[in-house]
Amino acid sequence: MEEIIRLEGITKIFPDVIANDNVDLSINAGEIHAIVGENGAGKSTLMKVLDGLYKPDKGKIYIKGKKVTINDPKDAIALGIGMVHQHFMLIPPFSVLENIILGAEPKNGPFLNFKKAEEMVKKFSEGVGFNIDLHTKVEDLSVGEAQRVEIMKLLYRGADILILDEPTAVLAPQEIEELFLVLRKLNSQGKTIIFISHKLNEVLDISHRITVMRKGKVVSTLETKNTTKQEIAQLMVGREVFLKIDKNQVEKREEIIRIEDLWIKGRKENWAVNGVSFSIRSGEILGIAGVEGNGQSELVEGLVGLLPIKKGKIIFKGKDITEKTVRQRRLNIGHIPEDRHKRGLILDFSVAENSILGFHFFKDFLKGIFLDYKKINEHAEKIVKEYDVKTPNIKVPIRNLSGGNQQKIIAGREISFSPEFLIASQPTRGLDIGATEFIHQLLVKLREEGKAILLVSADLDELLNLSDRILVMYNGEIVGAFLEGEADEKELGYYMTGVKRQENLREVLL
Repeated sequence: MEEIIRLEGITKIFPDVIANDNVDLSINAGEIHAIVGENGAGKSTLMKVLDGLYKPDKGKIYIKGKKVTINDPKDAIALGIGMVHQHFMLIPPFSVLENIILGAEPKNGPFLNFKKAEEMVKKFSEGVGFNIDLHTKVEDLSVGEAQRVEIMKLLYRGADILILDEPTAVLAPQEIEELFLVLRKLNSQGKTIIFISHKLNEVLDISHRITVMRKGKVVSTLETKNTTKQEIAQLMVGREVFLKIDKNQVEKREEIIRIEDLWIKGRKENWAVNGVSFSIRSGEILGIAGVEGNGQSELVEGLVGLLPIKKGKIIFKGKDITEKTVRQRRLNIGHIPEDRHKRGLILDFSVAENSILGFHFFKDFLKGIFLDYKKINEHAEKIVKEYDVKTPNIKVPIRNLSGGNQQKIIAGREISFSPEFLIASQPTRGLDIGATEFIHQLLVKLREEGKAILLVSADLDELLNLSDRILVMYNGEIVGAFLEGEADEKELGYYMTGVKRQENLREVLL
């Protein structure tokens, strides 16, 4: 195959971090090329250099054999390169058509020529099976549809090389299938696709070749058909990785938490949780699946006291705690939040201060009315040691730590006070394979110690691997309930997207 992109000696340095260290990479025309690696491996930085968002400190870029300089995304798109970012660059109140043409509008004299724009976009959309109404507002689209709008933006601008950064992170299985159909169709039309991901099953499914990065360097480029998930994982981490967690049979004992007919309003005053009921026993991991925005976040915030319960009850070990404050619930409920920066940490505080956040009122950490930093530091050092947190010391701001190490501090903090009920919400989001493996082993260990665990995750592999039961939420309701082994990703996806629904669930859930 003909080479379309060659990167030679690309080096990109940020303060205290060499993100890309003398990287060489070759991409062939018309291939789907995956780039994988742990967090901080440098894969997104390298692609942002190619897309013109970052300027390399050293190195050369060749497109179709010619040396080029890419100063910004405008230069990149002129060379046929476009990038779909993990966080979409769309304007929600604008229509699909307006978002696609924004910045490259066809004109009729001084005015926009919407008729011509619509004709042009329809021509592109028919070629890839893009069947979304162009006049729909982006805010009314599903995540998968919004992502396809991003792809259409690049095609409209003439991109032949598409870079997708973690494109399946928040998609349901059926949406991932639809995305892969689009990518394969584009690939059959001669488009070159660079696919950044940490989901190895998907990488093996969609790519022709795979480049593995570790610590800012390329460690290997593999033919997809000649490699395995285990080999890729080992190259990414530099050691053997256990991709499946073994769980021992645990006798489910007393009921720890019982949710009865819970109704919760979201922050926009809509009903986000509609009559949800379930219970969890000690020694059980209950997983909750669902496309984001179907009430999972509000359910968790209601359980920990961040959103008011409009109707229903939360029963903890036989006692009604529905009216208890956040602080009162902290005594019994541990919470690993879905957004560690927004809900779990104060980034400018030290590692030590974050290790007691939310528990700072405990007598153990007070000397009169003041914080006892000797005790706090001892507590932090214990978490750092037990959870293998990589940090220069416990006094540095926690923002200086990687996402995986930040997550370990949160997990260590929440578990160190021995809660009988732990809510783990998206506990491995954005984490690399090594940190994910650690969190999974930790949750299974807690299960074996008899803790009750609510696991809310967008990662169906994670739910299927760890959960004893899985509930599916759709439009704020529980629409499906499955024991371990009763459903696979595809079956869960039907319930997540509202295609299927079980009846008479209350008897199963309580």
